[in-house]
Amino acid sequence: MGRPRTVVITGASSGVGLAAARAFAEAGDRLVLAARSRPALDAVAAQCRAAGAPVRVVTADVTRPETLDEVAAAAVAEFGGVDVWVHTAAVMVYGRFEDVPAGIFDRVVHTDLLGAAAVARVALARFRAQRGGVLILAGSLLGSIVAPYMSAYVASKWGLKGLVRSLRQETRDAPGIHVCLVAPGAVNTPIYRNAANFAGRVGRPPPPVDPPEKVARAILRCARRPRAMLTVGAADLVTRVAFTALPGLYDLLVGPLMRAGGLSREPVAPTPGNVLAPLPASTHTVHGSWGRQRLPRPAGAVAALGAVALTGALTGALTGAVVRRLGGRGRRR
Repeated sequence: MGRPRTVVITGASSGVGLAAARAFAEAGDRLVLAARSRPALDAVAAQCRAAGAPVRVVTADVTRPETLDEVAAAAVAEFGGVDVWVHTAAVMVYGRFEDVPAGIFDRVVHTDLLGAAAVARVALARFRAQRGGVLILAGSLLGSIVAPYMSAYVASKWGLKGLVRSLRQETRDAPGIHVCLVAPGAVNTPIYRNAANFAGRVGRPPPPVDPPEKVARAILRCARRPRAMLTVGAADLVTRVAFTALPGLYDLLVGPLMRAGGLSREPVAPTPGNVLAPLPASTHTVHGSWGRQRLPRPAGAVAALGAVALTGALTGALTGAVVRRLGGRGRRR
């Protein structure tokens, strides 16, 4: 193990951010933890200190960029700089686009996309000053595909993926600076139950569901050996292929799959969730209430039908391409 690093984590109070804080603490690093809820941060800090990590806590809101300057200043004052900045803060809203209040939609985009941009602005300024550093932004499978009832989150994660690509291009003149995207699929965190909701049913991660510790390990690997993009999730590749290669079939199946696997049967009244303000500290846990799940029977039937159709379509497309290629060669002779 090398020298201890100084790691800033924005969004450290729950879910993947909390799991990452624990992982870096166990690796012997120094931590600056930031989020909106001070009580939740203090609880995370106690866990990390118990693992032997020096910890500084800063209350910050990514929709208020001046608070991020305070986070960077605290890291410099306490530990002399920032080696790694991990950004996991995000909020979510469920509901048809027409049913989601404009203020809630805008705040999700502000938090998840513009907040990430604000973090990147502060982190890159610090990295330029010290000629190096690793910025890790938490993306999502929903930055590469689309699902209904989550339009604000999808728009934000697609924008984030483009932002990361641009930042990587713009920092090619600084070989010591690395900008990375860690993009998980469904993860068992509290974000689904804490989300704003105008869909009438509590959201849930569609199976298969990974534990947040798996994503935290990916973030730790990325901090040690930076990569442009690191995906986490067993089903992600198949989903991306279906979305790209067979958009018509994907759009046909994604609605029923989302209603069966992405929305629970538990009713919920319209709520802003934690979009506008943090919820009580008791909701700031590393795990959600979902665990590892299999698709329910209706969704399993749809998924099986989709898999058969997808396999057949891909096979047919591949066979057709080979036949056309061989036919073209024969005519040239």
